[in-house]
Amino acid sequence: MTYSLEYKTPKSMLNKGTGFLSGYSHSLNPYSGCSFGCSYCYVRRMPVATFREKAWGTWVDVKHGAADVFRKELARARKKGPVTIFMSSSTDPYQPAEATERITRSLLEAMAELPPDFLLVQTRSPLVKRDIDLLLRLGDRVRVSMTVETDREGIRRHFTPGTPPIEARLRTLKLLKEAGVPAQATIAPVLPSTDAFPSKLRTLVDRVCIDDYFMGDGSGGKRTRSLGIERLYGEIGLKEWYDPGAYRTVYERFIGTFPKDQVFLSQKGFEP
Repeated sequence: MTYSLEYKTPKSMLNKGTGFLSGYSHSLNPYSGCSFGCSYCYVRRMPVATFREKAWGTWVDVKHGAADVFRKELARARKKGPVTIFMSSSTDPYQPAEATERITRSLLEAMAELPPDFLLVQTRSPLVKRDIDLLLRLGDRVRVSMTVETDREGIRRHFTPGTPPIEARLRTLKLLKEAGVPAQATIAPVLPSTDAFPSKLRTLVDRVCIDDYFMGDGSGGKRTRSLGIERLYGEIGLKEWYDPGAYRTVYERFIGTFPKDQVFLSQKGFEP
């Protein structure tokens, strides 16, 4: 997808953890906007997107000087109590722009110097492997949460054509494991998948989080429904997968392969 970059100087970087992220003291977004442009992204219905004249996925704001602002905020926050950070809640920290802009890396460098109590890095991009050196410096204070919504590449292309291939994400999980970086596979949102999905992840992670539109979009599925996602399921004859109970199929498959205590649902799977 073609997208434009704008450079902004942020006044702050840390936001208070609320709602779905109430288990965290703060959320952190290196960018505004996301060029992956996922069809089901709930951020499309949030003010950051709805008040923008350009379509979601076609613009990205680069937070120039983010690390300097973040260092000061992190130091202040640590004096008040435990600091747990969710990165990112409304953008992918490793979207294509990060390859050259390196905002996320600069934030990790700051955290390597002054670690938070916990950091969750939520991404669907293999680019995260570039920063294994910094992630290792955070030890058990970090977890990479790699989105793998399905094991069917055709489904991935139908719903999120602008995102990295599934196989590339699986290879990245393998690299993270071999390096010793804590990681989980996040099936969010649940998309149509095969019976073999759990076995493809079994050797790569020992923690899986399963979430769907109805549990995880912050509005009981209303935000997602307003995006016309049901139509996308209809186009491929899989409307039964757009249902509040569809996640149970995937959950049952996974607890048949993984120990039950390694499979988490929705908010519980994202918490520190």
